[in-house]
Amino acid sequence: MTSENTKKMILPSSLEEMDKLDSFVDELQEWASLDQQQRNRIMLPLSEALNNAILHGNQLQEHRSVTVVAELKNQLLIISVEDEGAGFDPDSVPDPLKEENLLKEGGRGIYLIREYTDDIDFQNNGSKIIMTFNLT
Repeated sequence: MTSENTKKMILPSSLEEMDKLDSFVDELQEWASLDQQQRNRIMLPLSEALNNAILHGNQLQEHRSVTVVAELKNQLLIISVEDEGAGFDPDSVPDPLKEENLLKEGGRGIYLIREYTDDIDFQNNGSKIIMTFNLT
């Protein structure tokens, strides 16, 4: 679905589908008149969110899909990534910067998403992440 203020992409839960993200972000760049720095700033957290949705949310079950929706509101680009999994508690993800977690797996993706976005919201028990980017 594509409208004047919205772009949408639906993917099956396969890591091979991650390749389609680059062209989707290219489309967002043109649509939202993003410069290269803004594009790069959006690509990393979007990639992490999509990867988490495919791996952890939908557990690589290809019959489940991941929906990515981008919306422009004034000078904000709001991107949601929603999977069909059970969700998770984002507050339970360990801080990857704490010494006891430095060598452990997990938590880095959520950390990067928080660092690169202006606002983040988890909905539907954590199966939907909404990332907001201020374009000014």
